[in-house]
Amino acid sequence: MNTGIAVIGESLVDVVDGRPHVGGSPLNVAVGLARLGLPTTLHTRIGDDDHGRLIVERLRASGVRTAPGTVDGGRTSTAVATLDEHGQADYEFDLDWSIAAPETGPVRVVHTGSIGAIREPGGTVARAAVRAAGPTVLRSFDPNIRPAVMGSPAEVVARVRALAADCHVVKLSDDDAAWLGAAADAAADGGAETARSADDVLREIAAAGVPFAVMTRGADGCTALVGGVRHDVPGRRVEVADTIGAGDAFMAGLLYALIAGEHDRRLVDGTPLSSAQVRQVLETAVAVASITVSRPGADPPTSAELAAPR
Repeated sequence: MNTGIAVIGESLVDVVDGRPHVGGSPLNVAVGLARLGLPTTLHTRIGDDDHGRLIVERLRASGVRTAPGTVDGGRTSTAVATLDEHGQADYEFDLDWSIAAPETGPVRVVHTGSIGAIREPGGTVARAAVRAAGPTVLRSFDPNIRPAVMGSPAEVVARVRALAADCHVVKLSDDDAAWLGAAADAAADGGAETARSADDVLREIAAAGVPFAVMTRGADGCTALVGGVRHDVPGRRVEVADTIGAGDAFMAGLLYALIAGEHDRRLVDGTPLSSAQVRQVLETAVAVASITVSRPGADPPTSAELAAPR
């Protein structure tokens, strides 16, 4: 069985205090999957400049393949961060998200997310590639909402919900769910008196036909709706260095655990997963995220680090 994974989405460089850091949610997911030993190809767009070379170096060091035509003559996308007195970052994006139609070839999983799945013109291409995946391919999506650069709230909600309904696995954060609920309420009637909660949004996504819908809750772990059954898994107690890339690490760990247990095949075939199987997948994803937050930056673990006693 082919174990290859195609990840489609943005790569960029975060500039914090004048220092460049490689980022982009899909890139982080691709790095996480490759470090866990899964053959992963990233379909993205990188400029032929110093920032682009920094990204390529990071991908190669982690074992991520890049699709042909990834590097073009333009500039690499950036996000310049300004930190407030509490250390919270406000980002100013300079993005070029255009991409040729990915030739994914025979793969086991196609994953997309964040800006790359929604912002145009590349978003249309990314969503079409996911929908065009063959009947044996697991389709995965992480909205990772960035409202300032994705488009109008109504457009973002519509695109997120439509793509989610086409996927087997959808992972969103509680912040994503809260934003989607508030934006949908505002679009419906100018602001509902009783707003949708994050749990309401998770239930709506699952009800749209998503077999494995999961919402992360930061330090509190995660909640999943699988086959109409709710599963709650607590977070792990760790000394947190920072939370950069935590959600992306969880996403990589989730896909890794699904593939390792052949559960991705059950999702594709429509075969139910047992509660024990779901819990094992979620606990693995939580473990991958907990290792990542225990060290600075988006630095997900290798398979050996994941297996090591902690």
